[in-house]
Amino acid sequence: MSAERREHREHDELQGEGWSRLLAAARRRLERTSGALDGDIGLAGPSEAERRTVIGITGRYRPEDAQRLGISLRELDGYLHDRYGTGLLATLGRLHGPLRDRPAERADEEARREQALKSAHSSRLAGQGWFAAWLEQIAADGTLTRLVRRGDAPLLDAAVRVLERLPGDRDRFPGDQDRPPAHPAGVLPLPVLAEWATGDTKALVPGSPLEQLVLRALAQRTGGDIPRVRAGRRALWESAGAIADDLASQVLVLNIGAECDTVVCDWLRDAADFGIPFRLTLHQLATDPVVPAARTIFVCENPAVLRAAAGELQDTSAALVCTEGVPSAACHKLLGDAVRAGARLHWRADFDWTGLRITADAVARHGARPWRMTAADYTAALSKGESTPLAGPPAASPWDPELARAMAESGSTVMEERLLPALLSDLTRT
Repeated sequence: MSAERREHREHDELQGEGWSRLLAAARRRLERTSGALDGDIGLAGPSEAERRTVIGITGRYRPEDAQRLGISLRELDGYLHDRYGTGLLATLGRLHGPLRDRPAERADEEARREQALKSAHSSRLAGQGWFAAWLEQIAADGTLTRLVRRGDAPLLDAAVRVLERLPGDRDRFPGDQDRPPAHPAGVLPLPVLAEWATGDTKALVPGSPLEQLVLRALAQRTGGDIPRVRAGRRALWESAGAIADDLASQVLVLNIGAECDTVVCDWLRDAADFGIPFRLTLHQLATDPVVPAARTIFVCENPAVLRAAAGELQDTSAALVCTEGVPSAACHKLLGDAVRAGARLHWRADFDWTGLRITADAVARHGARPWRMTAADYTAALSKGESTPLAGPPAASPWDPELARAMAESGSTVMEERLLPALLSDLTRT
């Protein structure tokens, strides 16, 4: 019989009902064992055609009511050699393509995972708790494995480079001689950051895999989750000193006045004269610098506080700035300039873990004084209403360590609106 006819007969017979499940089981077993012809395979609930095939291979009778048929791989290999001139491995390769070596694939995958993590852990950020937690998280939840399997492991290195080049981290780790010029407000535009870290200005566009990785790290650093809405993601970038749009970065103010002779300062003075809330963009603050006239500035987190001050106190309210959650780049620019001009900041946020992080950062960055952010304030407010449970990783309160302990013990948040009467009283007295 010619080789062509033998191969044709082999193809027809081995594609039949009696063989398909048997060869599929053999392939699975061989791929799990790197092609070792040791051990047996079995068929549960065999058909009549499968029973006859196994009898033909082994030469041993199998009853019609057998619920499982077993056969050794060596028997199967020998039969295929004798009948078709090729063993089991070659036959499977010819019929359905080369066998995979799954143990070797797993070992290679694990080696690439470990190499990616080793490279990331060599970063100068490795000593930061949030950075280590981020790496642990993406290693544990399958993110890193998926990157490796897709051939995208280099994205982890790229994410680390982006994090290392964020303005705040560059300040802690000086020495980058090739840093690009910053925005006039001292922040870094995202396309500039992307090009500097990766060579691709579009690497950090919204929704890109690299953006997702970096935002997970930034969320870990702030103790929250990645925001679902674009405005929240912009704020998360801004919290790290990077901006997508200096017009979208804004800060809400009331009665801060101004000591400068520009169009924006004229607007601020007019707004303060009538006690009208006003929004400033980062673009305005960068191109038309503002020197706030107020020497005492209160800072709150929620717009409801500023709205109440504008409604009840109007132009008699003390100067008030609202961060609207995590402070924007515009907020930090305004308050940083105010402090350099001699202003004193009194800062507060919600009694939750994010609020503690915001306040601690304000103390460290601007020398702010916590405003009604003590354990006594928290305990008094806690007793005045229902509260939602605390969520996310705990934070410290260095200005009053007892506050963080009290919050951990109660497990409850207190939004600053509950303190509104006391806050308005402070704003009135000033």
